[in-house]
Amino acid sequence: MLFRARLGTFLTFALAGLLTGVWVARMPALAAKFDAGESEIGIVVLVWGLGAIVAMRGLRSVMARAGSRASLTAALPLTSLSFALVAVAPAYWSLLVAVVLFGMAFGITDIAMNAQGSVVEQAYRRPVLNGMHAGWCVGAMAGGLLGVGTAAAGLGFTATVLSAGLLTLPAGVALGPTFLPEPAAATPPGNGRRAARLPAAVYLVGLLALIAFMLEGSIADWSGLLLHEELGASHALAALGYPMFELAMLIGRLGGDHVRARIGTRRLLTAAGIGTALSMAAVVLAPAAPLAIAGFFVTGLVVCTVVPTMISLAGTAAPGRSSAAIAQVGAMGYGGLLLGPVVIGFLADATSLRVGVGVTVVLALLIALGSRYVPLGPARDVTVPVAEPAAEEPEPVAA
Repeated sequence: MLFRARLGTFLTFALAGLLTGVWVARMPALAAKFDAGESEIGIVVLVWGLGAIVAMRGLRSVMARAGSRASLTAALPLTSLSFALVAVAPAYWSLLVAVVLFGMAFGITDIAMNAQGSVVEQAYRRPVLNGMHAGWCVGAMAGGLLGVGTAAAGLGFTATVLSAGLLTLPAGVALGPTFLPEPAAATPPGNGRRAARLPAAVYLVGLLALIAFMLEGSIADWSGLLLHEELGASHALAALGYPMFELAMLIGRLGGDHVRARIGTRRLLTAAGIGTALSMAAVVLAPAAPLAIAGFFVTGLVVCTVVPTMISLAGTAAPGRSSAAIAQVGAMGYGGLLLGPVVIGFLADATSLRVGVGVTVVLALLIALGSRYVPLGPARDVTVPVAEPAAEEPEPVAA
């Protein structure tokens, strides 16, 4: 039962990543379909992110009462359906409406699958959330390849996105029975507004998540331009920067839980922050594109554990209210995802793209500094021996 829940959550991350990969890969086809310019596509991306944040914030209490299992069982199929609606939107304004709905459904799915991952991790009583986030990388890479393949086959935006939405719908429904209920918890003391407040520790974790999302979003949006405009790389070579970053993220997350269990949470976050600062400094100062691409790869290896670890910590920062805490941290993280590329864009216009991307070095150092103050929760920074004796998997506590 426990392994099935872990596999189901991994596949949920992969499904969400696949939809995102298709969405990003076919963005040029979306622009061609609606004859949209860069500003109009920017609005599309913005309203998607705002829809996700509104859903995370507005439905936080609903998700907390319903639990991650019920929320995810409902939201995952709705995400596929709303993705299909984006495909069939006949005009730009109806596209924006469909994208808002897609963003809202995706935002709920994102929070619920992270909350479900926290439930599974607590049932395992050891770190497993990094491995689940590796599913996102697998799905995103698969979605990107699917987008490339459909483009090469001559399929347009509508056919590609509609097919992805309808094909993932039954998969989302089938994953519902694999999810675990939240463990029973004592009702927090107090009533009314005071009881509704989350601990300050949740907002500290959310602030670090915001910084981490800013960093990842900045690399995703500006890596290609940095390689092409500043280092003179061809379009083909410049396009390698982000895939190499994602590949390294996948590799790092597959081993991230083991590393966290071995060295502890604080040391992991400190090393991730310092390592990311050094690797991004190498990217910014690189004299040639191949060296910068190597720097992006190293960055992916060291930064990949930060976001999953923040979600894991959020799940224990507010006992009995993990869904609400993860929703708050997720909303703050998405805010960073929208804010980071914008800040770098303004700095790049005022100075240079190297200086703008150099902000990521400062962000990484803030992660290393903040790691000293993150709340670890019960048994969250206990290292394990090199070789553990085999043991039966603990059964989750029934809700």
